[in-house]
Amino acid sequence: MTTIDRASVASSAAADLRLDHLDDLEAESIHIFREVAGEFERPVLLFSGGKDSVLMLHLAVKAFAPAKPPFTLMHVDTGHNFPEVLTFRDETVERLGLRLVVQKVQDYIDDGRLVERPDGTRNPLQTRPLLDGIVEHKFDAVFGGGRRDEEKARAKERVFSLRDSFGAWDPRRQRPELWELYNGRHSPGEHVRVFPLSNWTELDVWRYIAREQIELPSLYYAHSREVFRRDGMWLCAGDWGGPREGEEVETRTVRYRTVGDMSCTGAVDSTAGDVEAVILEVAGSRLTERGATRADDRLSEAAMEDRKKEGYF
Repeated sequence: MTTIDRASVASSAAADLRLDHLDDLEAESIHIFREVAGEFERPVLLFSGGKDSVLMLHLAVKAFAPAKPPFTLMHVDTGHNFPEVLTFRDETVERLGLRLVVQKVQDYIDDGRLVERPDGTRNPLQTRPLLDGIVEHKFDAVFGGGRRDEEKARAKERVFSLRDSFGAWDPRRQRPELWELYNGRHSPGEHVRVFPLSNWTELDVWRYIAREQIELPSLYYAHSREVFRRDGMWLCAGDWGGPREGEEVETRTVRYRTVGDMSCTGAVDSTAGDVEAVILEVAGSRLTERGATRADDRLSEAAMEDRKKEGYF
């Protein structure tokens, strides 16, 4: 073999070993999961069955295989969640043999601890059940699926985000995170929110889903659904209250970029029926998924930041 041949073989072997962008993101997220497992006593992963929480759980399974992830899952159910997503959530938990804690907003409304909003939107009502669940089960680290590209308030938060004894977030208490060194120290009563997907984008998420062949709820792909127009969004005509006078229901081919409470999560017109088509669609979009399809983020310019300061996700 000539010198040139040897150099060519060596270069090819090095290229095979080189991590690509998705490998880097995966490695960072797995490192974060393992760091939390080693540093905290009672972590919990927020799992709704939505794509970002599905991705988090997939990474957590990889991080601790062949053992199970060493933490509980928790979902704050508004009572207006999409049935397809709840079914997917329960089937996933059962398949993996994990423990799921469900905090129900409806229970709080039924006993008077929370009051139904006039607009029917329950996403803002999730904060108290979330904080009560953290306190009741003594969780000291809470994994969330927030990404920096979702919304401007998300971009202010570190991977490890300290929350005070009331669950509140103060951006002035953010800690430096140089060289992927994370500071999880907290006082009794406080806890830390942890965001393993901080450096992922929506497009990264979908490319990784394609690479790993991760199954998602069907509503993330194009399907026929009865919807009506409100505030520039196609809302589902479901059991949460539905259209008002003058809002006409029509059947359209749509998909969801993000899922949450049916009353504030909008669908987008789409013919993307598989993951590759979704990737092309997301790559061409100039609107963030939350900015385009979540009415609760439009309540004010600082809607998300205000809720995070109160203890929201």
